[in-house]
Amino acid sequence: MSERRETTHLRIGELARRAGVNPRTIRFYEAIGLLPEPRRLPNGYRVYGARDLERLRFVRRAQALGLPLEAIRDILALHDAGSRPCCRVRELAGQRLAEIDRQISELQRLRSELAALVERAAHAPLETRGSVCPAIDVTGPELDVTAARELLTSRARR
Repeated sequence: MSERRETTHLRIGELARRAGVNPRTIRFYEAIGLLPEPRRLPNGYRVYGARDLERLRFVRRAQALGLPLEAIRDILALHDAGSRPCCRVRELAGQRLAEIDRQISELQRLRSELAALVERAAHAPLETRGSVCPAIDVTGPELDVTAARELLTSRARR
């Protein structure tokens, strides 16, 4: 039996398994318009086909590249309207690349500051006299703590 034949009548659990997602994710994608409303069997079960599986895999690949769901929805809308969304994909990929370059730059700055901290801590006096830790108290390049925290946690939220 071919892959096409095997994927013509998938229920939500099987679609989720093949795509590597939770069935709740599929329902969510349907609710926000990333996946079309599926056919229903007389008993109310959702039924999906090969096109749904491929679309779901596309969404997952686009997310893995860091594209937000709104951008993915735009790409799919262009495709559904019969347009080739490659220009929009290139634009979004360029924006994502610039964002990653900014993050790399900030991480390199943070790494330099932490390396300097390690060096200062190795030579910090044991007697602190009112200071919590002289290695941290030393004034140096101002580190934007909020930006650093956001940078380090932004990937975890995606």
